[in-house]
Amino acid sequence: MQSNLRFQHRRLCGLLASLATTIITLFAAPGAQAQPLRPQTIASGLDHPWALAFLPEGRFLVTERPGRMRVVDAQGRVSEPLAGVPRVAAGGQGGLLDLVLDSGFTANRTLYFCYSEPGAGGNSTAMARARLSNDLRSLQDVQVIFSAKPKVESRMHFGCRIVEARDGTLFLALGERNSRRDDAQGLDTHHGKVVRVNKDGGVPKDNPFVGRAGALPETWSYGHRNTQAAAIGPDGALWVIEHGPQGGDEINIAQPGRNYGWPAITYGENYGGGKMGEGTQKAGMEQPLHYWVPSIAPSGMAFLTSDRYGADLRGDLFVGSLKFGYLDRIELAGGKVAREHKLLQGIGRVRDVRQGPDGLLYLVTDENDGKLVRVLP
Repeated sequence: MQSNLRFQHRRLCGLLASLATTIITLFAAPGAQAQPLRPQTIASGLDHPWALAFLPEGRFLVTERPGRMRVVDAQGRVSEPLAGVPRVAAGGQGGLLDLVLDSGFTANRTLYFCYSEPGAGGNSTAMARARLSNDLRSLQDVQVIFSAKPKVESRMHFGCRIVEARDGTLFLALGERNSRRDDAQGLDTHHGKVVRVNKDGGVPKDNPFVGRAGALPETWSYGHRNTQAAAIGPDGALWVIEHGPQGGDEINIAQPGRNYGWPAITYGENYGGGKMGEGTQKAGMEQPLHYWVPSIAPSGMAFLTSDRYGADLRGDLFVGSLKFGYLDRIELAGGKVAREHKLLQGIGRVRDVRQGPDGLLYLVTDENDGKLVRVLP
């Protein structure tokens, strides 16, 4: 009897030790001091949420990939789908994707969103502007201000991250549609590009390829694969993160007119193994600021500008991992990646990462039972 009790006691102690180790692992990178972060689920039951934006009075606006946009209130109550969302080419990686509020939203209630737009020849990534109704039930005055060319039959690599630059222009990151990967090296399609347009869809006069024969004037940078994270960095430049093939996810600073190499150069390889492209370097093509091997499938990024988690984390870059289900904290030093920390492991397929008006980080997880999560100190 006593022997059995001692066995059960040792077994319980072992289980508690294992649980403690798991908890530490969830909130800290191997070899690093535990990070004081914990997730708080605000809302669940979302259908593959893709992006979020922050409305007044503690509300959130969330896109769902099948083609719905919803309001989530401060208590986590999820609204019915908003009316006025255009039809999307839902399927595969396509659907209703990124969303940002205009910098003057408080006065003009304008927002921008991008999605896979069906049409003659297949589909492509489009960006629209709209007004959010005062009763939060519909989009009004919806206008497509950019539609990528050409449309193709594909369910993959739409890219689709929007960033408003400090000068009020809009960046939109586009995938190369997978089957058209070589288009990323040409300037006569929008595939595999970052484009820059005015808020009415017009082309800024200082875009790098304006007036160049055979080049689409919206193009800002090219040679990208499938960009699913973008943000204005502390240096004022556009930072983008793109999926590699098997390995070779990249962080790039998208400079005007620059070529980022895909598919000629990459640190990844063919799915199942085998060389991809011509190598890892080539004259006239930019090297990534950072790359991941193996791939983490990055999506969503935010630079932390607040002190809500302590001064040590201020200025760090936070990136979601779809493949491994964690939040990647990236320490930067001198504009370079110094260290990485895997936080909130097991949280789910992190699709979007944003800093809220309260200085805290917020995530959405791209799953059947997707969640909107607040990251607490």
